[in-house]
Amino acid sequence: MDNRQAIGSWLSGPRAAAEEMGVDFGHPGQRLGLPQQGPGSAARFGRRLGAVLLDWVGCQVIAYGLITGGNLGATGNWTLGLFVALSILTVGTVGFTPGKRIVGLRVIAEGGGRLGIGRVVLRTALLALVIPALIWDRDGRGLHDRLARAVQVRI
Repeated sequence: MDNRQAIGSWLSGPRAAAEEMGVDFGHPGQRLGLPQQGPGSAARFGRRLGAVLLDWVGCQVIAYGLITGGNLGATGNWTLGLFVALSILTVGTVGFTPGKRIVGLRVIAEGGGRLGIGRVVLRTALLALVIPALIWDRDGRGLHDRLARAVQVRI
């Protein structure tokens, strides 16, 4: 066997090399007992990103038009504050933000059911820091979801 094949190329990465050698990583969410497709399956990156963008843009429009009166310099801080409040209130009560509902996602606890308010606050605080949301595992969960023991699933 060629050593390059065992290591993986810089294009394919080590996961592709491991899969070529027969390692089965399973589908995202399999370790959590989630189905591979359909309702209840782990949310993919594109849907999660779309939901965050919809929520962010909505909060930005409200901050710009209603709170700051068109002051672009103050809009950023107000947008973040509104985003945090929106996330805590909506995920803590119904399990999804307006953006998540539009793209068909819900936030649940690892074992199923709703998150408690403490876990919602922790998840939202980490999400507001941005970096934890950019680090995810093979199930597609961001670090903010892992630490809050939450998972985003399709509805």
